[in-house]
Amino acid sequence: MKHNPDDLIMLFNDLFRESHRTILVRGGGEPEYLPASKPGALAQVVFARGFFASALHEIAHWCIAGEHRRTLYDYGYWYCPDGRTPEQQRAFEQVEIQPQAMEWLFALAAGSRFHISVDNLAGDGAADEQTFRRRVNDQVADYLGKGLPHRARQFFETLADFYGTRGQIHRHWQQDQHRILPAEPEHA
Repeated sequence: MKHNPDDLIMLFNDLFRESHRTILVRGGGEPEYLPASKPGALAQVVFARGFFASALHEIAHWCIAGEHRRTLYDYGYWYCPDGRTPEQQRAFEQVEIQPQAMEWLFALAAGSRFHISVDNLAGDGAADEQTFRRRVNDQVADYLGKGLPHRARQFFETLADFYGTRGQIHRHWQQDQHRILPAEPEHA
């Protein structure tokens, strides 16, 4: 299946341009969120370099951000770039559980491949990658059991309809778990 980010732009903008005055935009460099600059203007969810996965990830962040956070540049979050200390990395991983779980569900709905990211290649890597992977997976299970937040559910269902994946999500997630969750070491 071909995954074109222009499809995500169309789907997102059709859903949220009028109802939330927000559009998805292909960016050049780093992803960012730009709140509306004046009354009547549109907020922009900018994803990196035209990457399909980046768009899904940035949409997940937008779906999680509450009304007040959506009035702030990058939702008011402090971002520490690649090269984080172990303490900074633990804090990063804590706030990335929900958006990465949501991104995984979006990828499943789109029939695309999800890649978990600790986003710290120039630093010490993951604080505890096995635990992070497990916690992202547990959050997916929670979303599947209890449901996604409203905007995320709207986008998820739109993706599933567009890509024809309805009814296949649970099965594909179970298959994906073998790739995302490395086997735990056996204890004697």
